[in-house]
Amino acid sequence: MKARVSLNLPNSLKRAAEDFAVKDGVSLNQYIALALAEKVGARGATDFFAERGKAGDADWAVQWLKERPE
Repeated sequence: MKARVSLNLPNSLKRAAEDFAVKDGVSLNQYIALALAEKVGARGATDFFAERGKAGDADWAVQWLKERPE
């Protein structure tokens, strides 16, 4: 299932997105969908790790990292 979205963009942002879409060899529609998917995924990961971090011990984590070889 797909949804149609009407989107108003500043001309400069639309031109930049078109340029990147051409470089990537995809349509503007596909480029915008992929960019949105990346943002949604990143936000989901941020929320996930923030929630997981609530139960963490920052001092322990820093000490553990200091003991690891580079």
